[in-house]
Amino acid sequence: MSQHTPHELVDEFPEYRDRIRDKKLSDAHFAKLADDYHRVNRMVHRHESEVEVLSDDHITEIKKERLVLKDTIFSFLSA
Repeated sequence: MSQHTPHELVDEFPEYRDRIRDKKLSDAHFAKLADDYHRVNRMVHRHESEVEVLSDDHITEIKKERLVLKDTIFSFLSA
C-alpha cells in the first residue's frame, strides 16, 4: 500500500491558516466551499490510499472538482 498525504486546506495554504478558520466561522458560502473541498479531498485520499477503488474516469472528475474548489477558495482567501 502506497503512502499518500491528504491535501488539507491548511496544508495547501499554510499562510492563510487563521483566515481559513475565521472565514469558515463568518462566511456561510466559504464554509460550504471548505466542506465540499474536504469531502472531495477525502474521496481522493481514500482512493490514493487504496481504501476505496474508483474508476479512472470518476477519480479524474473528482480531482478536477477538487482543483476548481481549491482555486475558488484561494480567490476568497487572497481577496
